[in-house]
Amino acid sequence: MNWIARIQHAIDYIEDNITQDLDYEEIAKQASSSSFHFQRVFRILCACTLGEYIRARRLTLAGMELAASEIKVIDAALKYGYENPESFSRAFVKFHGIPPSQAKTPGASLKLLSKLSVRLVMKGGLAMDYRIEEKEAFKVIEKVAFFSTKDDSHLQEIPKFWERSRTDGSIGTLCGFCSGSEFEGRILGIYYGEENPTEFTYSIASGYNGKIPVPEGFRVNEIPSRTWAIFKCKGAIPGAIQDLWHRIYTEFFPTSDYVPKNEIDFEAYPVEAYPEGDLSSPDYESEIWVAVEKPEKRVK
Repeated sequence: MNWIARIQHAIDYIEDNITQDLDYEEIAKQASSSSFHFQRVFRILCACTLGEYIRARRLTLAGMELAASEIKVIDAALKYGYENPESFSRAFVKFHGIPPSQAKTPGASLKLLSKLSVRLVMKGGLAMDYRIEEKEAFKVIEKVAFFSTKDDSHLQEIPKFWERSRTDGSIGTLCGFCSGSEFEGRILGIYYGEENPTEFTYSIASGYNGKIPVPEGFRVNEIPSRTWAIFKCKGAIPGAIQDLWHRIYTEFFPTSDYVPKNEIDFEAYPVEAYPEGDLSSPDYESEIWVAVEKPEKRVK
């Protein structure tokens, strides 16, 4: 099963079990992925979170069923995952703009989010600067935080983590370790994926040359030997790097000989950007590093 087919298989699983208690980890297994990486890729591909998609599909189907059958509002609420009619009504009004009881009125206006279908769409050729590198294991020094894989809260919490680390001096400390290291002149944001089914590890890091003692509140970690797909990014942050992530998953992986390992990836930013650099500049340059492999090498 190729990379696009695995994503579609997970979406089909959601649809087949839309009225059941859907577990994000089980959905991700359908795509041979971890929960965290599947949620990241889903949002990159679909421009909405996994939770938003599931809620919208359930409310779409609830609206259709209320309009076309004799089902009671309370029964529709329970069928589509709501504990009581009140919470269902609030969500229904927010999505459709009318209460669920009004959906039974002939001619009622309802919204529809159709089932997602993942396809490779050929577009005008835009250059994408990338390189493939085989790298031996290297060490980083990092400030670590743990984020939930549920409810997409990490989307708000990771930027807050960067801001706290900027204001408390942690990023300044990390910048002091760059000289002579694997990533001299760059500061990293590393996604490690899951430590367990409910949370994942993320760090703000610098290369580590082993010559300076590790201060309290930081750790040294070894990034294993991997094949990396490395993409150059130019433009204001976060917009440019978000756009590049989307292109990586919609253009590079569907057409290349590589697939993501769904294990470790990171963003690399020039040290001079912190704390005074202009991340809003259209000329700002950064990189995305993704651990990759060729499908025939995948361990079953």
